[in-house]
Amino acid sequence: MSQLQRCTWAESDPLLRVYHDEEWGVPVRDGRAMWEMLMLEGFQAGLSWLTILRKRDAFRKAFRDFDPEVVARFKEKDIESLLGNEGIIRSRAKIEATIAGARIFLAMEKDGEGFAKTMWAHVGGMPVVSTTGHVLAKTPLSETISADLKKRGFKFVGPVIVYAWMQAVGMADDHALECFRRGTAHPRK
Repeated sequence: MSQLQRCTWAESDPLLRVYHDEEWGVPVRDGRAMWEMLMLEGFQAGLSWLTILRKRDAFRKAFRDFDPEVVARFKEKDIESLLGNEGIIRSRAKIEATIAGARIFLAMEKDGEGFAKTMWAHVGGMPVVSTTGHVLAKTPLSETISADLKKRGFKFVGPVIVYAWMQAVGMADDHALECFRRGTAHPRK
């Protein structure tokens, strides 16, 4: 039996393999799920994605399943509680950015700018497929989306973080040319 060929970054750990095989690059059309992933990518800044994957369940519990309605109401006592939570990345700036991000997400929804619809409009509603099969750090498009997010008030959304997020939610398909997942993405919620 032959072994599946994956993107090389996913080979080093079983958790990365599962994430790669089941999630990475699969188009997400649900705004809340896209917002959650953007917030997790922000927490990843300066760390490895594997660190975030290992803590993802704790993040989901701490941030109430990333329900923007709930997170937007977090107060100082909630921030202090999160700062004491060893299961997550305890960065005040990243925690505050997530709370602010929930408020921005809700404002966009209230103004009729659904988060998913607005973000997917940047790519014409379809994933941008890499012709090289190389995983990039950033692109001119991620710089544009980063500028849009920053203009709206989001934090930890530089072009490198945004491109990693675009790959994660399937707005960009950067699977290696030989990867069994290349071109097989199907929408998830």
